[in-house]
Amino acid sequence: MVNLPLALIGGIIAIFIAESDSVWGNTLALFGIGGRYEAPIISIASMVGFITLFGIAVRNGILLVNHYAHLVRVEGVPLAEAIFRGSQERLIPILMTALTAVVGLLPIAWAAGEPGSEILAPMAIVVLGGLVNSTLLNLLVVPAGYALFFGAPRGTFQPK
Repeated sequence: MVNLPLALIGGIIAIFIAESDSVWGNTLALFGIGGRYEAPIISIASMVGFITLFGIAVRNGILLVNHYAHLVRVEGVPLAEAIFRGSQERLIPILMTALTAVVGLLPIAWAAGEPGSEILAPMAIVVLGGLVNSTLLNLLVVPAGYALFFGAPRGTFQPK
């Protein structure tokens, strides 16, 4: 469930970048510098994209945590080594599923503004932004959170 905020952050940033008339002007306006802030539009299609994104992000986290548990329970690996080894072993499958989704969604996102893409393009933009962000942060935050939550001793993450 840690992945949901990570995915949400990426999806919101993607909407901010894709739907803002002037990204630079809007960013400055958020800090009180420059002109007036104009909020990007979050459509129903974008919200559907968030639901899709949350499903993918949670699945990636579950795969990672389940592999840690498998290494500890079935193979008898110490927790710190299970986190390190499990992250290494699940890196390629997680990156490949994310890359496949990105490659499939890029043409839909590029078609933004074209006739007929009013529903699919915002959804693809949200999923792309959130997927990139949650995948990269998933590989950093989930292992650290798992180590903190389940009590892996500090200083035990030494590669062999």
